[in-house]
Formats: sequence, structure tokens, C-alpha cells
Amino acid sequence: MAALTDTAIKAAKPTSKAFKLSDEKGLYLLIQPTGGKWWRFDYRFDGKRKTLSMGTYPDVNLKQARAYRDEARQLVANGTDPAQLRKAEKTTISEAMREQAEAEKIEAMIRAGESLPGSFAAVAQEWAEKFLADKSEKYRDKVIRRLEVEVFPHIGRTPVDQVTAPDVLALLQRIESRGIFETTHRIKQNIGQIMRYAIATGRAVNEPTQALRGALTPNKATHLASLTEPKEIGPLLRVMSSYEGSPITKAALTIAPLVFVRPGELRSMEWAHIDWEACEWRYTTPKTKQDHIVPLAHQVVKTLRELQPLTGHARYVFPSARSDQRCMSDNTINAALKRLGVDTSKEITAHGFRAMARTVLEEVHGFRPEVIELQLAHAVRDPLAPYVRIVVAPNF
Repeated sequence: MAALTDTAIKAAKPTSKAFKLSDEKGLYLLIQPTGGKWWRFDYRFDGKRKTLSMGTYPDVNLKQARAYRDEARQLVANGTDPAQLRKAEKTTISEAMREQAEAEKIEAMIRAGESLPGSFAAVAQEWAEKFLADKSEKYRDKVIRRLEVEVFPHIGRTPVDQVTAPDVLALLQRIESRGIFETTHRIKQNIGQIMRYAIATGRAVNEPTQALRGALTPNKATHLASLTEPKEIGPLLRVMSSYEGSPITKAALTIAPLVFVRPGELRSMEWAHIDWEACEWRYTTPKTKQDHIVPLAHQVVKTLRELQPLTGHARYVFPSARSDQRCMSDNTINAALKRLGVDTSKEITAHGFRAMARTVLEEVHGFRPEVIELQLAHAVRDPLAPYVRIVVAPNF
């Protein structure tokens, strides 16, 4: 499904019946016969389908609606019903509107080239341009959007050398009160990075997030669902082999458990990176920026050969259904698993094949942990890491 655009929204005209303009991940714009445009987000909670209202267009623009949707999705993932939380929230509508207006005002000033000299927002913009340049566009947009929505309305105009620990704690507690603990800690980390950059460039003296140790609810690590019992893996693979949807998606499902790379790396596999003679896939991992070699089992090579007539003309092995200039979406494999009846919250996700491989390779087949870590393309966390230059093949 193609993502919604501002152009499509502006071009939408009311009809005699209400209709939807769908975006992604449950978000859509409901066009009323009267001309009103209402943002809605459909989700499931406790096994029930629910709808959350998110304001009207253009009061809430597309970017803001997506931010609200992402926040609601994280609440659901954390076991919180966003509709019920909204009823319990103490923040008044007028406060929320003031925060939104302030965020938009600061964003507009930055985009217009008004740098707000010496302010937290100005230093944050400079930090982002310098330290997020080598990150993916998706990651950059996510970090910048978090700052624009959650941080700038509160301390964006504050001179960076006057940002205090109580200032930061207050804004973080507002986020924490919504139950999105992971986001709270990520924003705390971003603020700390920006303040350390300000100190390094002589524009601040103190780093306020250091004083917040223990002041926030700990972020409990959540592990993505995976199967690690050998007796459970066979039935899962048989279910996956029965997939009757897109042949491109079926190929991705077939290959995923055999290469156990990160889902984003599998989706962005390129034909040019496959060494057919050596039966290897060679690429640079986006996460560690290291060259990586994935040996390809004969089942993988066979699947790729069968797929080549269909997508071999494109750059990506698994191109998007919308454009062969882009790879398939990040939710395609999980959606296919759900279609097969696999519970991705309890059984396995696209990322879970890595944990499955990690456990079975060591506990069942006796492979050395350090070799498995290398094959998983995990960064080496060791003082000698800069000196590690090894290739383990063919006998692990």
C-alpha cells in the first residue's frame, strides 16, 4: 500500500459518502461528506479492534499524525491502551496545543534559516547535521522528529548553557507518563549527546542528563519473539513453506532462516553483491559498517536462481511492490508470518531467526560462540577489537 502524501490529501474532494485515504500501519484520513478530514488510527488491543481519533487536517498535518500513530503503536506494544491513556492524561488540550504550536514555530524558524543562536534547538540542529550524516535517512528522520515533537517545545528556545537537570527531567517525565519508556530513555540519550557536543564546542559547561541517574523508570529490555527449541523449528519451517502469496515474499521467507542476517540487510540484498561461483553474499553491514560475508547454502542459491528471472533486472533481490528502485517494506516478512497464522508477538518475528540460529548453532551443533557472533555481524566488544582481522572458513 502506497504511503499517503500531502498532495493526495489536498486533492481529496468530499463525496456523498465518507471514504478513507489510507497511509500505513493503521493510520488513515476519513473524508466526510461535509468536507471535514479526520485522522484515525485502527489498532488491536486485548483482541479487540479499536479506533483512536487524532485530530483534523490541516490542524494536524501528515507528519504530526504519523508521529501520534507511532507513539500509539509503541503504547500498544508496551501493553497500554492509548484510548484509555488519553482519558486518564492530565495534560489539558490547551497545553497540548501550545506545545504543538511552539514546536511548529521552532521548526519553521530553523527551516527558514533562523538559527536561534545559542539556543538548545540551534545546537541540536548543528549536532544532527554533523553526527547523523552517516546514518540512514529513516534513522535521522526519527531522531529529528523526536526532538521536534518532544523536546523543542520545552527547551528549544532555552540558551544551551542554561538547560538544567530539572528542565530535562520535567520534559522526560511528561513523556514517561504516557508509558513509552524506551522513547523516554532514547530522548534522554539524545539530549545528553547534544549537551556534550555543546560542552566540546565551548557553549555549555554542564551535562544535565548525568544528574538524572535513577530518576526515571528503568527501561526493561524486551526480546523479540523467537523459537529456540529444535522440535519447534521444523513445524515452523513447514508452515512457512506453504506460503502462497507473492513469490518475492515467499523467497524472502525461505531464505531468512538460512542466512539469519538482520531483516533490513535481507530486504536490501542486491544482485550485484552475490558471488555465484563462491556461493557467497558480500556486503557492508549498515549497523557496524564492516564488510560481511554470508555463505549461501545450496537451498539459498536454488531459491535465488528461481527468483532471478523475476527480479534480476532490478537492483534489489527483493524489490518493493511499488517500485523496483526500492527494496520491500520492513513489515513484509512479519505480515507474511501473520498471514500463515504465526503469532509474531509470542512465536517468532523476522528478527527472531537470528536468536534461533544463535541458540541452535551453539547448543545443538556446538559451534564456537565467537564464530557465531562474527556470522551474526555483531560488533566485537573487546579491547582487542581494533586488531581483529579474521575470516573463518570453511571449517568453523
